Amino acid sequence: MQPENYQVMQADKGKPIKLWTHGVPVEESAQKQLQNIAQLPFIFKHIAVMPDVHLGKGSTIGSVIPTLGAIIPAAVGVDIGCGMMAARTTLTANDLPDNLHGWRTAIEKAVPHGLNFKGRDKGSWENPPANVDAAWLELLPRFEQLTAKHPRFNKTNNYKHLGTLGTGNHFIEVCLDESDAVWFMLHSGSRGVGNAIGCYFIELAKKEMERFYVNLPDKDLAYFPEGTEHFDDYVAAVGWAQDFARLNRELMMVNVVNAIRTVMPKLFAADVEAVNCHHNYVQREHHFGHNVLVTRKGAVAAWPGQMGIIPGSMGARSFIVRGKGEPQAFCSCSHGAGRVMSRTEAKRRYTVADQIQATQGVECRKDKEVIDEIPMAYKDIDAVMRAQADLVEIVHTLKQVVCVKG
Repeated sequence: MQPENYQVMQADKGKPIKLWTHGVPVEESAQKQLQNIAQLPFIFKHIAVMPDVHLGKGSTIGSVIPTLGAIIPAAVGVDIGCGMMAARTTLTANDLPDNLHGWRTAIEKAVPHGLNFKGRDKGSWENPPANVDAAWLELLPRFEQLTAKHPRFNKTNNYKHLGTLGTGNHFIEVCLDESDAVWFMLHSGSRGVGNAIGCYFIELAKKEMERFYVNLPDKDLAYFPEGTEHFDDYVAAVGWAQDFARLNRELMMVNVVNAIRTVMPKLFAADVEAVNCHHNYVQREHHFGHNVLVTRKGAVAAWPGQMGIIPGSMGARSFIVRGKGEPQAFCSCSHGAGRVMSRTEAKRRYTVADQIQATQGVECRKDKEVIDEIPMAYKDIDAVMRAQADLVEIVHTLKQVVCVKG
């Protein structure tokens, strides 16, 4: 008997689609996109859809796509390895200063982020600190193997982007949990080099489909068959980018902690609890008796007991969760709240006054450039959490008091 915790949508052709979306909207365009993916001949068993699902490029954000014998670069996307990191400290709400502007300024100085007045990336190091140098040496041998075959990646922002935040919905926050413990939390990925790797292999896959006259329901679902040269090259490149992304978050967390120590007179530890998880990635896993490639695009692994992070939008609550290992969801959960409108629509509909009202009590930017991140542009995070109650249990509930946007 089908449990009540998910719905099944049968595609016109192809595998079923299982949705954990009770009580949250799923746009028609996203449903159509899911049906396109389900038609691919190498989908394994079914597609699992998380409650934060919304339209993406080629592949739906908030989806878990298991495949046999093929990999879809656009399903991983261009923000390869994007994810979250959070660390609980020994500080409490009573230790916070009355005015948190100094904390936000310290973080902004410690981590390159955002765009300059000409709309160009200013999130690169001019002189990377020693911990970035050491981390890059760890990544360098495999990067040299990658660039020996694909020299174009040498020209990307790689070394100078390591330990930087980026733009868009990437952020660094100071939060309080249900016990008033202070947490640091951040969201970023593989930055410029990951974007270049993603874009390059997506276009290469499209050319391969044209070369072999493969008809697809959406050209952005172009894929590499396992056993081909491009498949192996992509797996190596995406694996490297995912490691870059994880190290990127670790470096930022160290620099955030050190920055706060410069403005916080009280000694504190910041490793009481720590979680570091991807939500745009692919890896080999064992499900239903088979070894499969699992692509999570805007989804987090939630194996039994595995810790994860589900952030709300700017001004909303976030959650530290523990996975329940639901097999039908391929042991996954959502990666956040999920957008309900485009950035353009959010800026058209809302004002700076709305942004100020929505972020009361949070030390953050409150200007027209961040209106697209207003909470009302996202789904209700509480509804999203209710829809996936069988996927994860909530361990900590966080509310931000400082937010640095990319």
